[in-house]
Amino acid sequence: MTDRFVASIDQGTTSSRCIIFNQDGAIVAVDQREHRQIFPKPGWVEHDAAEIWSKVQAVVAGALARAGLRAGQLSALGITNQRETTVLWDRATGKPVHNAIVWQDTRTSALCHELGGDHGQDRFRDVTGLPLASYFSGPKAAWLLDNVPGLRTRAERGEIAFGTIDSWLIWNLTGGTSGGIHVTDVTNASRTLLMDLTTLEWDPGILAAMNVPRAMLPEIRSSAEVYGTAVGQVAGVPVASALGDQQAAVFGQACFETGSAKNTYGTGSFLLLNTGTTPVPSKNGLITTVGYRIGEQPPVYCLEGSIAITGALVQWFRDQLGIIRSADEIESLAASVDDNGGAYIVPAFSGLFAPYWRSDARGVITGLTRYVTKAHLARAVLEATSWQTREVVDAMFQDSGVPITTLKVDGGMTVNNLLMQHQADVLGVPVIRPEVSETTCLGAAYAAGLATGVWSGLDELAAHWRRDAQWSPRMAGPVREREYARWRKAVERSLDWHEEGDR
Repeated sequence: MTDRFVASIDQGTTSSRCIIFNQDGAIVAVDQREHRQIFPKPGWVEHDAAEIWSKVQAVVAGALARAGLRAGQLSALGITNQRETTVLWDRATGKPVHNAIVWQDTRTSALCHELGGDHGQDRFRDVTGLPLASYFSGPKAAWLLDNVPGLRTRAERGEIAFGTIDSWLIWNLTGGTSGGIHVTDVTNASRTLLMDLTTLEWDPGILAAMNVPRAMLPEIRSSAEVYGTAVGQVAGVPVASALGDQQAAVFGQACFETGSAKNTYGTGSFLLLNTGTTPVPSKNGLITTVGYRIGEQPPVYCLEGSIAITGALVQWFRDQLGIIRSADEIESLAASVDDNGGAYIVPAFSGLFAPYWRSDARGVITGLTRYVTKAHLARAVLEATSWQTREVVDAMFQDSGVPITTLKVDGGMTVNNLLMQHQADVLGVPVIRPEVSETTCLGAAYAAGLATGVWSGLDELAAHWRRDAQWSPRMAGPVREREYARWRKAVERSLDWHEEGDR
């Protein structure tokens, strides 16, 4: 039998990758390129969407070259993406009308507060599963419409297209100004604050409240179906999946059963729990979101705990403080001491996400004494990820009543054995890493392959999942709870810091 290949584009917060997989779900080739991070003002984060499209084209070509394959040998192309990042572009010229506003950006905090009014941040939660927060795409689109001269009028005339990065890539891949297809999938649409979680359609009432014209929105489709055929360098290849990056990791980790969970450690960290075909509302600071939808099958929902800053804290430690020269140096530095020396770092650089949703929070370092060295701070950087994850796991149990007995993990930070051991210690459950750690790309590839007949169904995909490493808890219970209490005290110190009008 001739092997079949599926390419997956992973357009992330800091870089774009293309990974080509074979029918066994094994990696054949990888290419990756970073793009610029643009910080116009404190709390503002932007990307150049045109640069992103250029880098995506480059990594697709690079992966094909590394694999020694022609585009015609690909059975399908899937897309996974940074989710809430928002781009508006001119349908006639294909050019973005402004830099993309990144999910981390906080410029819409005042707008979200205004939209909440007497209802507060839960005004749209019953419909969307989301709190009103600067994290999500709808308010970002509204901000652009209000702040780019003439844009609202053009959008109302249908001249402007809105999308998260998946929409931008699919439109360009399938022809752009020459017939590009303007769609998004249910997972990305569920992150806009504009979609009804039950009907899976744009909600007219919320569109009116945010003053977002329906004419600029993409069509909402499933996560696994053929949206169209690519042109250009991958001409003729079906573009057959789109999943927000964290939902793609759920798929790649084969979390197909209700109660299964995964945590992805990247720029931020995102823990998702499969809750089945019925959305579970959260009363403990989590998000209710669409996990995936295969063709015409019922959607599968998840509870999600979104943590804004985890891997980005290591980048800050490297780039802003200059304490390490490369990200992988942090493990040996942190391992040179036995503990954090009493220091805790709460990385609320753009507020706190789950389970707090506090845009007024700002980063703090607490517990400093002259005993604390850069090694203790390195350890505190890593431990901040573990403790934030613990808070999310606790909230998930309170919402669902389902205890997490193991945690599947993926993403770049899982190569850090010290972090993974600490994660097992603070949760008190085993932490398991799969053989293929690039589960975000794998999930998008799986969905595209399902849509094009490369794989037969979920059972075949689940059979591909294999364990690579496992970390079991070693920390004594009383120590765990004492350290957790200190972490919670540190979080309290980060709150009520930023006030409207502050720089």
